[in-house]
Amino acid sequence: MSSAELNVVQSCHTSNRNSHHSEKTKQNLQARLNRIEGQIRGIKGMVEKDAYCDDVLNQIAAVQSALNSVGRILLEGHMKSCVIERIQEGDSAVIDELLTTMNKLMK
Repeated sequence: MSSAELNVVQSCHTSNRNSHHSEKTKQNLQARLNRIEGQIRGIKGMVEKDAYCDDVLNQIAAVQSALNSVGRILLEGHMKSCVIERIQEGDSAVIDELLTTMNKLMK
């Protein structure tokens, strides 16, 4: 996915910390999250039906990868808009916030 396709955040309001994603980005993220939700339901069904452990683990890995992709899209947009905007406003605390978030994503 190209940076142009992402166009994740049109503006970022630091007072109430809302992001405004483009409609295309929202639809992309929602479609990805809907697929992930379906995968989770599928895994639950596999467990209920006593599916082979390796098959369940492979599906879990696929879900984790899909969630990581969603996180990367959001992180890229956040860094290219909100973080830059807040730094330009003199709010250096955003760096610590970003580092904390990145540490959580990398666990």
